[in-house]
This record gives sequence, C-alpha cells and structure tokens, in this order.
Amino acid sequence: MTKQSELKGSSFTLSVLHLLDDDLTSAMNMLSKKVSQAPAFFDGAPVIVDISRLHRQPNFDVLKATIAQSGMLVVGITGCKQNKIREATKKAGLAIVVPAKQSRINDPIQTPTKVITTPIRSGQQVYAKNADLVILNHVNAGAEIIADGSIHIYGILRGRVIAGASGQKEAHIFCQNLQSELVAIAGTYWLSETISEEYASRPVTISLQNNSLNIKPLTL
Repeated sequence: MTKQSELKGSSFTLSVLHLLDDDLTSAMNMLSKKVSQAPAFFDGAPVIVDISRLHRQPNFDVLKATIAQSGMLVVGITGCKQNKIREATKKAGLAIVVPAKQSRINDPIQTPTKVITTPIRSGQQVYAKNADLVILNHVNAGAEIIADGSIHIYGILRGRVIAGASGQKEAHIFCQNLQSELVAIAGTYWLSETISEEYASRPVTISLQNNSLNIKPLTL
C-alpha cells in the first residue's frame, strides 16, 4: 500500500514576539522596525506570540490581523495561563506552544560534535541536534547553520548562524571572519545591519548575556 503521509518530529527556528504590556500599538511599532531592516527575510515568516505578561486576554483575531500587516504570520501562542485563554487560542486557529525546559545536560542522548569540512552552499541547511557544530570551511550567503550547542566557523561566515537552537543560553558562536546575514543564540538574534562595523570580517566570539547578544574580538 502506498504511503499517503507521514507525521514526524522535526526542528524549526521560530521568532517569538514578547508582548510586554497590553499596548499592541507599541509592540507593532517595534516589530515593523525590525521587519523593515530585512523585509525579504521576514516576509511570510512564522512567529509565536508570548502573552504571559499581559493583564487581560487579547483578541486573537485582531492580534493575527495586526501582525499580518508586517508580513509575518502568527502560528501559535505561548504563555496561556488560564483554560479560557487556551480555548480562545484554539478557537482562533492558533497552536498553544509550551516552551521546552530541557537542556543538553539533562538530555539522555548526547551526540558527538558534528564536523563539516566542505563549504556550505547557498540554500543548504546544516543542523547539529544536541551537539556542537564545527565548520572547517566557508558558509556562503543564503546558507543556514544551526546547532543546539555552540558553533565554530573556521572559514568566512556569510550565511545565517543559529546556536542554542533548543534554548541553551550558554551556547556560543566562534567565527574567524564575520560577514553574517543573521546571528542568533537561543532565539535572540541580530541582523547584519545590527552588527557594528568594527567586527566586520574579523574573528569574533558571540555569547548571550542578560538576554542580549554580546560580541567581542576572538583572541587565540
């Protein structure tokens, strides 16, 4: 019998919009500013909305429509603390997202460091699940490298790099030549326009400190 479909677990990188208060207008101003920096990157991109800090239940239909004006699409809600909010979320056709609270230290399956020796081509994606990732070559523009742990790039980094993909805030990015389109650790990211020119084409190390990315020269 021919297999018609399959349901498999997978891993995707999603942006999370944290609503800090009930003022949706201020959140949209911030989101529009981010999207304007790289409209092609965010066009049609899925986003999770964190409502854990709100004092009242939002109108999810209005929330979806408002965020859709930026080009991004709301696919789920996190921070649903009450059953009535969970029901309203499902009624609006949105997923209820519960953040994973596991870490690599507690993960029963530890994968050895993934090492890639060939160039990472445009459009190619490399993912190191439950492991660090080492690239001994160049990462071309349009490519994406992802790891649940830290990432080391010994060639030129022109594509997107995402460390701590499962939420490991202790992950680092080590790069010999930074020209990246996007760098991210545990969901916190910078686009190329955000990175100071003093670090362009230089060896750097990037870490997450106090929920903000920190970059400094890489010294050997």
